Amino acid sequence: MDDSSNSPLPSLPFSLDSGTLLASLIWGAIGAGFLIYGRRQRSGPAFAGGVALIVVSYFISSPLWMSAASVGIIAGVYLWSRRG
Repeated sequence: MDDSSNSPLPSLPFSLDSGTLLASLIWGAIGAGFLIYGRRQRSGPAFAGGVALIVVSYFISSPLWMSAASVGIIAGVYLWSRRG
């Protein structure tokens, strides 16, 4: 009965564990906030950072690496907006 080929559900190409879902929810929501803020304020760094955060939350499946990449993106947006 341990034969996984008889499973009624198809195998998924992504991870559905709770850590990944929670990290994706948090960073995707922050990214959406950046995106909306950047569009309304006509701020290029915030808009680009929002898009990048949303993309990262879709394509990185490890919560640790997703969080590290997201913090890096936020730091980049901060430095980019302080420079200009």
